Amino acid sequence: MQGILPYLISALLYVAMTVYFWRLHWSAAAVTPVASHRAIERAGVLAALGGHAAVLFGTMLAGNALRIGVGDAISAILWLTVLIYWLGGLFYRLEGLQALIMPVAAVAAFLPALLPESRPLPNTELLAFKLHVLISMLAYSLFTIASLHVLLMAMLERRLHQGALPAGLQKLPPLLTMETLLFRIIWAGFIMLSLTLASGVVFSEELFGKAARLNHKTIFGILSWFVFGALLFGRHFHGWRGRVAVRWTLTGSLMLVLAYLGSKFVVEVLLGRG
Repeated sequence: MQGILPYLISALLYVAMTVYFWRLHWSAAAVTPVASHRAIERAGVLAALGGHAAVLFGTMLAGNALRIGVGDAISAILWLTVLIYWLGGLFYRLEGLQALIMPVAAVAAFLPALLPESRPLPNTELLAFKLHVLISMLAYSLFTIASLHVLLMAMLERRLHQGALPAGLQKLPPLLTMETLLFRIIWAGFIMLSLTLASGVVFSEELFGKAARLNHKTIFGILSWFVFGALLFGRHFHGWRGRVAVRWTLTGSLMLVLAYLGSKFVVEVLLGRG
């Protein structure tokens, strides 16, 4: 029971912030936030991040060895996602958007307890390996944000066309502002993904003890890179937006999931080879 308690506390902190964000920004009784509300939000999310970081540190670095199972990977990606939202909230009005990621983070905080990883990764003492893992996690986190962001934009656009906008959605930034932010996120994610693929190829021998191979992970990673590259090209030269951006963003994100998390889930959970 004691082993479950840190995960439970971390998840409950996110749940508490979900309720707070929802009541303040999305409910029918939502009010206009003031400085004290934003201070509480920042402090509350920071506390949830701190609890989640402690859980990840205890599971991924147990015994002075790095372990990254599918539960740890998803949990770390969502931790970085919340952190990016928290940092972005210092420059943009993202309160309404953060309400959507908190319940997902609550589930993710509990995943390492449900899907533990027992086998440590090799070569974790190498700086190149640490940078490769960090950059890849950042890429996944940024594209997670982009996927949630584009889905929310699609919902907002549909409601605007219907002429009925709920109180919560009225507090979101304008569509053009959200679209500008979306492509900034995709650009940052595309750069991180490019560095991930490049470091994986150039340092494959050092990182993984073997030359780079064209396996399903590499193929889906490259396909995702092409999808996001094509989206950014279409945006710059042809002004792509709206439903086109939704389809391309979700397609690229799905390929990333298949590239890494999908393969880990099959191997570790379905085949039991953790």
